[in-house]
Amino acid sequence: MNLARLGDGPEIFHTLQGEGVSAGLPAVFVRSSRCNLHCHWCDTDHTWNFEGTPWTHEKDAVPGYAKHRKADVTIEMSPSVIADLVAAYPCRRVVLTGGEPLLQQDAWVELIRALREIDPGYVFEVETNGTLAPTAEFVQAVDQFNVSPKLANSGMDESLRLKPEALKALAATGKAWLKFVLTAPSDLSEIEAIAERVPVSRDRILLMPEGRTVPELDETSAWLADLCRENGYRFSDRLHVRLWGDKRGV
Repeated sequence: MNLARLGDGPEIFHTLQGEGVSAGLPAVFVRSSRCNLHCHWCDTDHTWNFEGTPWTHEKDAVPGYAKHRKADVTIEMSPSVIADLVAAYPCRRVVLTGGEPLLQQDAWVELIRALREIDPGYVFEVETNGTLAPTAEFVQAVDQFNVSPKLANSGMDESLRLKPEALKALAATGKAWLKFVLTAPSDLSEIEAIAERVPVSRDRILLMPEGRTVPELDETSAWLADLCRENGYRFSDRLHVRLWGDKRGV
């Protein structure tokens, strides 16, 4: 499997789920490398913004920022080795994240099976951008899909970031929650248009503020909370930002 690197090893860590319907629950995160999108505000750009790629990122304006050397930020490991690392933590909720996890579905299925042989009580969440349809085996293995379709505020062309058939396939699993990142109240019109095309009930749609710092979150949350209340959507905070800022591995 191709995972993101953190220090000398893979980006696998025990923390609290910071977003979505499971926010606040202890979880072990396993971060894959590689993504089929390149959102300009992405907070995990080390999984895709490699040297030699043409993508831009908002960090380009930060003095000293440079694209990542792929060998420095990726690591290859077998699912069986990853399973042993995950099982060492006293937690049975695992979040498969990225990057885009659905680029490696067969390997994830192998990992999930290995962990459930250790303990059938494992629960698996997958965080995906919703552009790839899950396989039947993957759907059977996973307990929850946290689907985050990207809006125009991501800086990406709609033909790349919105794949209605993939979203419908994820919704059809009965295990999907949709989560949207907002930067302005005007983003709501895009969300409403997507919601009309995807068979997910409104109470399974979460709106989350964009922000890397607590002041940024506070500024956006002030109007976003009202937007959720007035339109019947769930509000999702970014708990990890409030607790640890933009630190990795927490």
